[in-house]
Amino acid sequence: MTSNLRISPISLPDNRARRIIEQLLDGSGITLNGSATQDIRIFHPDLFSRVLRQGTLGLGESYMDGWWECERIDDLACRLIRHGLGDRAHPASKRLLYRLQSGLINLQSRARAYIVGKAHYDLGNDLFEEMLDPTMCYSCGYWKQAENLHEAQHQKLELACRKLQLTPGMRVLDIGCGWGSFADHAARHHGVEVTGITISKEQANLARQRCAGLPVDIRLQDYRELKGSFDRIVSIGMFEHVGHRNYDTYFRTVKQRLVPDGLFLLHTIGANISRIRADPWIHRYIFPNGVLPSAMQVAKASEGHLLMEDWQNFGPDYDHTLMAWLANFDAHWHKLTNRYDERTRRMFRYYLAICAGAFRARHLQLWQVVYSRHRQGRYDAPR
Repeated sequence: MTSNLRISPISLPDNRARRIIEQLLDGSGITLNGSATQDIRIFHPDLFSRVLRQGTLGLGESYMDGWWECERIDDLACRLIRHGLGDRAHPASKRLLYRLQSGLINLQSRARAYIVGKAHYDLGNDLFEEMLDPTMCYSCGYWKQAENLHEAQHQKLELACRKLQLTPGMRVLDIGCGWGSFADHAARHHGVEVTGITISKEQANLARQRCAGLPVDIRLQDYRELKGSFDRIVSIGMFEHVGHRNYDTYFRTVKQRLVPDGLFLLHTIGANISRIRADPWIHRYIFPNGVLPSAMQVAKASEGHLLMEDWQNFGPDYDHTLMAWLANFDAHWHKLTNRYDERTRRMFRYYLAICAGAFRARHLQLWQVVYSRHRQGRYDAPR
């Protein structure tokens, strides 16, 4: 729930753009200027034409600008997606532009690898410390037996360790280590040596502080620069930044760095349909150049490199995780107002809420996939 809902929306303009939007919403359970928590309250008469012209980009930017409000944006997003307005909300011109860009340019090349780190992860450790739980996990928790966010994140980390069958003394590579969540947990509770890499300076600095005194080496490094071999490899919440043009390189790199009897765990958000483009608003404001893989893309890219041992989907748990982050963000925002403005607050609230709605609608998934290099014997994955 937002902290400063306006009381009186404007009268709806009598124009073609408004009528088109109302027709699109018909049957979704969403009413313009309605009183339900999922309803949109309008504060600017040009909202409808802006959304029709710019799609999801216009919807997100207009929320950041204060043109509309909704008590439960997560429910709004879920209803819009279930109503079939997901892809229809992306103007053809925007889809074509991103397709041309991603087709002609490697948006996730080695030279461009650090863009998302600077734009999002380097925004400020204080913001993420207030939003996340003490583990500083910025990925989906495992809520099977958890009652709160901290338990869910701890159980996610432990689940990954058990799937990797960690034993003391193993050398573990963490691709996209973030603020050192997995590295800290695996080294502290399983006695392994961890090398973690990230493309965010802020993440690397805090991860080194958090893992001080443990056998953990945190590096500011792109995965394509890796050398050496490891008994186990893990990648949690990083594959979303790899890009379709680099999937083969990614899996080839993992194979090269993994010992013959090793295991690799891939933890990634997944899309139901194969695409090479991102949502325009997410691309501009949250994760530049990111794109979500489909199951087919993951399977095809790993084929010929690694043997798939197990595939688990607990996508609905990301809904719970995102809503817990949103609750933390709202509760602790007053501590951040000296560094971040109102537009940033609305940007983060919108991002967390629409993503929660997308997972609730089963539009997005969360996969943990375990691979080996054709090692002998049976593999049984814990749950």
